[in-house]
Amino acid sequence: METILYPSQENWGQYLERPVFDQQKIEKIVKPILDKVKRGGDQALFKFALEYDQVSLDNLFVEKELLQEAEKQVSEVLKNAINRAKRNITVFHEMQVQKELVVETMPGVVCSRKSVPIEKVGLYIPGGTAPLFSTVLMLGIPAKIAGCKEVILATPTDKAGNVNPVILYTANLLGIKKVLKLGGAQAIAAMAFGTATIPKVDKIFGPGNQYVTTAKQLVSRDTVAIDMPAGPSELCVMADESANPAFVAADLLSQAEHGVDSQVLLVTDSESHADAVKKELDKQVSLLPRKEMTVKSLENSFILVLNSYVEMIDLVNNYAPEHLIINMKEADQITEKIINAGSVFIGPYTPESAGDYASGTNHTLPTNGWASSVAGVSLDSFVKKITYQKITAEGLVNIGNTIEVMAEAELLQAHKNAVTVRLAEIQEKN
Repeated sequence: METILYPSQENWGQYLERPVFDQQKIEKIVKPILDKVKRGGDQALFKFALEYDQVSLDNLFVEKELLQEAEKQVSEVLKNAINRAKRNITVFHEMQVQKELVVETMPGVVCSRKSVPIEKVGLYIPGGTAPLFSTVLMLGIPAKIAGCKEVILATPTDKAGNVNPVILYTANLLGIKKVLKLGGAQAIAAMAFGTATIPKVDKIFGPGNQYVTTAKQLVSRDTVAIDMPAGPSELCVMADESANPAFVAADLLSQAEHGVDSQVLLVTDSESHADAVKKELDKQVSLLPRKEMTVKSLENSFILVLNSYVEMIDLVNNYAPEHLIINMKEADQITEKIINAGSVFIGPYTPESAGDYASGTNHTLPTNGWASSVAGVSLDSFVKKITYQKITAEGLVNIGNTIEVMAEAELLQAHKNAVTVRLAEIQEKN
């Protein structure tokens, strides 16, 4: 990681840029895949499995018996960890359930709002360089709590056509019975358009590589909703001299190992602390099994030494990171001043890994600066809020003239008449 000392605010932008991809080139690859699946359905999916994954599939869904048998391939230690994480994530997301809101805005005029589950959802679970069974928990649990009628999970297979058994165990644990043996843009297309055997979903969730992300964005234009714009993982750590350099380095590496396109930032007000963290990075990265990938990720990353806490806060809010760790003496007070972040981790003993797996918050978060305007996945992501209104005759008398005056001012006579004819009938009855 390159260290930048006291950059001026007008130069911050060059250090806060995310890794850039040739979006046009990616779209040229993804669009034909989407079109072929839309036209060819299941047969196109079988061909893509053979072409991209070198797998000849007999069917597109994991057999039910394999879902159940996956438990035998998962150690008791891991099953216990998954079940504890499941509990914490469930507790946090169940607390997000909102009661129906009913308000009488004036006598005889009752307005209400309630959450209604999205009927069919598709969950994309990466399974390439790392099988993210934790994402099954993060997406499957709120989908089940929300009451989504149909949940379809898509995840890539290995070269033998098998889905990672921990992903299958976790899916079965949550009661998800439809697991597609598909990855990449073709999986997104399958769920977005539907085929003879795969139901079309109403909304697609889940992280993925640049091809998956582009596919989600393309189908969201006119076919299906998506959870959020999301790209490569990113982490920003705010630290001062009170922070243990080993902790900070470990946190930076925990996100850098996601992939070569991941990005991490350290923002500090201490040159000596920056130097200490760099030494720890060199020491710890050499021990990682994903060292080569992690080192490439660090090439996209910076250590920024700034003049003050105020500058640090301004820079972080400008960056709007997916994950933000605040490892500083005044962490609680500084947290109150952060307005742009996907998820915030406060204090020396709160690693980002806790949110990735088991603390209870959701790890599906906005990247690439979208945290300035978009929230991460929550229970709300799996419901739509429908409003209702019921007006009595008395209520229409009370509010009718207001509607008539406003409609007439907008030159919408039919709008006015919809009220006028009712008021006339009410007057006749009285």
